[in-house]
Amino acid sequence: MQRPVKLVIYAGILLVLFYFVKETFLSEENYLKPLLKEREDKDLSFRSRTNSPFTEEGRQTFKNLVYYEPNVKYRVSAKVEELPKQDTLLMPLTNGSYEPYLRYAAATFELEGKPQRLTLYKKLSEEKEQLFVPFTDKTNGFETYGGGRYMDIPFKEDAKTVVLDFNRAYSPFCAYNPEYVCPVPPKDNRLTIAIPAGEKTYEVQK
Repeated sequence: MQRPVKLVIYAGILLVLFYFVKETFLSEENYLKPLLKEREDKDLSFRSRTNSPFTEEGRQTFKNLVYYEPNVKYRVSAKVEELPKQDTLLMPLTNGSYEPYLRYAAATFELEGKPQRLTLYKKLSEEKEQLFVPFTDKTNGFETYGGGRYMDIPFKEDAKTVVLDFNRAYSPFCAYNPEYVCPVPPKDNRLTIAIPAGEKTYEVQK
């Protein structure tokens, strides 16, 4: 008669261990420190003459980019679904021209209790094993850049899952300087929820 109780206890222990391992993996040492270091390095590059998207005047007044606090809730594992047809999309750019991208696959996941879907794109001239994810969400124009944000996703062929880390979502260069030309997120990557993670709107600092 005691066996069901023991099974429940064992199941509870396993569940606690699972969350302990998960939290340890995403701990400050393994996740937060590298993420914060990336942000620090980006600020340094934006202050330099060679890597900054800012004008000379903007570079002189630049202090740092602004981000949401890191939240592992917005680091999600998504299922990769092959598209029936991997066709080429002429993605519109902010200057009215177009740039070809391969519609590579779809990432499906759940966030805010709702099913979500994003198309993963591959730049035809890009040889790196990464995919490009331009997207918009309900924070655009309020707390984040109105034109949407991007993610670069490490990916290997035949992978069944992919990690979408919205804590690493970033604004395009045209958010800091209108002279830059940037891809406009396609309609199929317009999320209907707010993603309060990653980079916020940059405001000129005086």
